[in-house]
Amino acid sequence: MEEAYEILNYLPIRFKNQTEQEYIEFLWDSFESNYNNEKYQFSFMAYHMLFMSFVYFNVWQIKKIHQEDYKKITLGFNDCFGSASSPFAFSAEGESRIFLLFTFFGLGKEKIGNYKKLVKRRNDVAHSNGNIFFKAQETVDEKITEILKFADEIQEKTKSAIQDGFEKFLIDSQDEEERRYIDIQEQINEELIHEHYMSRKDIEFCLDYDITQLSEQPNYAEIEKIFEELKTEYAQEEANA
Repeated sequence: MEEAYEILNYLPIRFKNQTEQEYIEFLWDSFESNYNNEKYQFSFMAYHMLFMSFVYFNVWQIKKIHQEDYKKITLGFNDCFGSASSPFAFSAEGESRIFLLFTFFGLGKEKIGNYKKLVKRRNDVAHSNGNIFFKAQETVDEKITEILKFADEIQEKTKSAIQDGFEKFLIDSQDEEERRYIDIQEQINEELIHEHYMSRKDIEFCLDYDITQLSEQPNYAEIEKIFEELKTEYAQEEANA
């Protein structure tokens, strides 16, 4: 059960609205209560839905950070990719098919095939077929480990995209008079974390970014201040986690 909490580090620190936050909290509560009551089949379903939410947030980050690439890789997919106003709109696309988008990050067919198998397993559980596939705690624990492995594989492949987005954020935020919020913390919360649905794992990538690459920027001192503020805020998030 302790390992299961790790999925929360892959999900956004903050959400754009209360409904999205309530939904993720509902899924986690569903997982936790069913797990504790030994209803492991239903706990697996909820945990897999948390994983799929993570996938949708990652696709949203492609949409926000690499817009032109996003338009190209979503050609031929469900219309939801062009009209989406929320990551959850991507659920209109078949869950197995959406993983094909991650070839953009360099994920191979074998790994994508494994993600699709997990969807099939979840579908087997969701249908009224008379079978209880997860009778023992060990059976769902194995799936939790597998899901976290898959989440980490996807997360690692997004590092360059997250850092690209972070670099743009720093450049766009260096001028106090031009950026949206004068207060640095507010600028970080709204324009970085909220706008891109940043998770703790994403913030780790941001903090791993070498800001000296931007030393030639006209307001590099402000970029340094923003970076230090993010480090401080992230440390507080870790302490409260």
